[in-house]
Amino acid sequence: MASAGPPFDLQCTHEGLTALVRAIRREEDGKLLRRELAKNMREALKPGAAMAKSGIMSMPSAGTGMGPGLRAGIAKKIRPEVKLGGRWTGARVKAFKTPGLRGFANAPKRTNRRDGGWRTLTYGHEPWRTQYGKRHWFDEAFENDAAAYRAAVHEAMEDMARRLAARAG
Repeated sequence: MASAGPPFDLQCTHEGLTALVRAIRREEDGKLLRRELAKNMREALKPGAAMAKSGIMSMPSAGTGMGPGLRAGIAKKIRPEVKLGGRWTGARVKAFKTPGLRGFANAPKRTNRRDGGWRTLTYGHEPWRTQYGKRHWFDEAFENDAAAYRAAVHEAMEDMARRLAARAG
């Protein structure tokens, strides 16, 4: 007799995760199981978030010592995010906006982009100057290990699916 798998198709895709969440909702303690699945998926992505934080902290600084640090402010806003319902279901590492950081809400996006940079006021010289960040600091953090993070998230999903299958008998 072959070992019985979960009573639903599980793939490391949005559809597979949606099927898993649907199966969890049918359980008595579904809310607790969803919370545990989200926690395990976030834990799987924490090393990637740490690499992204390391990437922004390695950006060169022309620090004037005025106001909060740009790199540290961006690093504080990088964290794994898991949503198990609603319009978007999935797991990702996200660099959230930084509205309180010198009025520079899009700092993570601007410092990571390929071209341009961002304009800042300069006192005593030209009125505006273009400042450049460390290009692709966020993208490079996941470049070599994307498959490992995907596999870790998939493993968290598999563990929960096995638990549900064992309950079903």
